[in-house]
Amino acid sequence: MAKSMYKIPFKKNLEGEELCKVTLKEVDLDKLREAIEDLYYFEFVLDNIPVRGFIGHLEEGGFLPHNHKIHLWTHLHFNIEFNGDQIIFANISTKDHAPVSLDGVTAPLEVPFTYSVKWHETKLAFADRGKLIRGTSFFPKTLEIHWLSIINSMVLVFLLLGFVVIILTKILNKDFARYNTDDDDSEELDQDDIGWKIIHTDVFRFPSYKTLFCALIGVGSQFLALATGILLMAVLGMFNVHRHGSINTAGILLYALTSCIAGYVAANLYRRMGGENWVWNINLTSCLFAVPFFVIWSTINTIAWAHGSTQALPLTTILLLVFLWVLVGYPLMVIGGIFGKNWANGFDAPCRTKNIAREIPDVPWYRTSPVHCIVGGFLPFSAISVELYYIFATLWGREHYTLYGILFIVYGILLSVTACISVALTYFQLSAEDYRWWWRSVFSAGTTGIFVFLYALFYYFKRSNMSGFLQSAEFFGYTLLACYVFFLMLGTVSFFASLKFVRYIYINIKMD
Repeated sequence: MAKSMYKIPFKKNLEGEELCKVTLKEVDLDKLREAIEDLYYFEFVLDNIPVRGFIGHLEEGGFLPHNHKIHLWTHLHFNIEFNGDQIIFANISTKDHAPVSLDGVTAPLEVPFTYSVKWHETKLAFADRGKLIRGTSFFPKTLEIHWLSIINSMVLVFLLLGFVVIILTKILNKDFARYNTDDDDSEELDQDDIGWKIIHTDVFRFPSYKTLFCALIGVGSQFLALATGILLMAVLGMFNVHRHGSINTAGILLYALTSCIAGYVAANLYRRMGGENWVWNINLTSCLFAVPFFVIWSTINTIAWAHGSTQALPLTTILLLVFLWVLVGYPLMVIGGIFGKNWANGFDAPCRTKNIAREIPDVPWYRTSPVHCIVGGFLPFSAISVELYYIFATLWGREHYTLYGILFIVYGILLSVTACISVALTYFQLSAEDYRWWWRSVFSAGTTGIFVFLYALFYYFKRSNMSGFLQSAEFFGYTLLACYVFFLMLGTVSFFASLKFVRYIYINIKMD
């Protein structure tokens, strides 16, 4: 902290006072432009009252042509409230003075900095000023800045819900009426277009690599519980923006405690599919996220050590995390797996599965797996695309995210969109007489992680000023892990939604 050059006499109004004149070189202009784009702000402390403001203003608008204007605030107006001989409150504004544009200017540029002071008498007692200070925050708490994200996501949800309802009410009812006709009326139907009923003896044929499949669903269920728990804790106000690392600590503890969920879901589903080697299934479940995380984290931590960065975790912290996993996480996963194995019933499929699999006919290009994955990944991504900017700016920039309630709503919207698009894509796949919906339901929504990574590339090269090997390794390493978590979570949601839908449609038709 340094003493400022501002001279503010007590209860004396000032107008147009000159602070200094600064001659900016080209390198100074470049640094100012980058700082304003990164939303740098200053902080004064006036009688133990924090007073903050942005150093400049970034104005963006339009698409074609795109406007990108950078302005520097050169005048500050101090509003100070007092009661008797005590200061009660203070803030800063930039009213009545236009900023200096930094677009198209050439160095050297002389910039005068000025300020004004206005004193306001108040009846608020000095003992109560703490409530006023705590109730006023420089960081955003209003909902207006996120309305675009909410409206965009809500419209998408309503469109998808309407689309799925149309399928369930009109198309499926028509299919049920056709497939459930009596034998006397069946000759009048077009038997060449029999759609998804003809594959009823294959639709519940268990997927290949079912050990890996069940482990993936188990870990995805664990991260769904973890993400929901973190967001609920944030909404309840258990995290403070000034307590850095509190969310990380909560995430580590919840990951260890929710390991029982991964073990239970994986072992239960594996046993219901007829699996016998449940021990191997539990071990694979425990390694499915832990191993990639350890490889990426250890690489980043080694690079940080080599650079002498404080980001590198000390040996004691590493040992503590290892003991937490060995003594808490893995035992809970084994316990959950034992309960899941013992409480597993039969799969109870509504249709019998034949020994010989049916041949799958060729489909047009727009019904192939790549197209389904693109559609199934892009729509959930579009529901969170606006919110991703604020998340990235918080994680890798200088912004502070405090609107956890909106984030929880967007999280619910994301899961709803994923479930809806999964049901629609599964119906189209079954209508094409393709019964291999198990893995495709996971990958169709799981590819949202690829779109998130593509957005991360855009943010890194176009919205951030990160550079250097260490920063790049941290950004891309942890982003890859986050995208992997998106794949696990949304793939799990998609699978359970598709499973529920497939059960529903095959229970409601007559079987031979």
